[in-house]
Amino acid sequence: MPKVSDEYRDARREQILGAARRVFRRNGFHATSMQDLFAEAQLSSGAVYRYFHGKDEMVLAIAEDGIRGVIELMASVARDRDGRSIGEALAAATELVREKDEQDGLAGLGIQVWGEALRNPELRESFAAMLRGIKTEIAEVVRRDQAAGRLPAGVPPEDLAGVLVAVLPGVILQLAMFGPDESAGLPDALRALWPA
Repeated sequence: MPKVSDEYRDARREQILGAARRVFRRNGFHATSMQDLFAEAQLSSGAVYRYFHGKDEMVLAIAEDGIRGVIELMASVARDRDGRSIGEALAAATELVREKDEQDGLAGLGIQVWGEALRNPELRESFAAMLRGIKTEIAEVVRRDQAAGRLPAGVPPEDLAGVLVAVLPGVILQLAMFGPDESAGLPDALRALWPA
């Protein structure tokens, strides 16, 4: 029997997640059946279940894929800094969120994930862990800005990071509710609020 390559497995996993994104955007999580997902992916149940045990795993994978780029961006800013302000870091994260929304409807799916996380404790904890990761990365940037006198020193970095993390869900909510045109100026506004 021929061996399946990692590239093939990755492509098949993305095929399934792409189908799930489309169906979830169209129908919502609860109105989507596994049969709907099999049909959209044009795969058998066995092929889908080889990658995901059910809808909850797909929801979590979609959330992780959506937020991974933001976490990586904030981690790189915290590590490399290279003169970027917190406003520039948040603007870059906002631009990434806007790109992901254009590619695969991140904003609408994000809102659905938050709603689902209120009902599903496992999803809530996984999603909370991802948000804590972003907050940790932003707190490192805040510490550096406080040490350099660019942010107030009298506030714990984790508290300032919590406020800054709240910007990203606000961007996602605005994208979902108003569309990309009304949120186009947000990156520049963030740069203006926290300049270099």
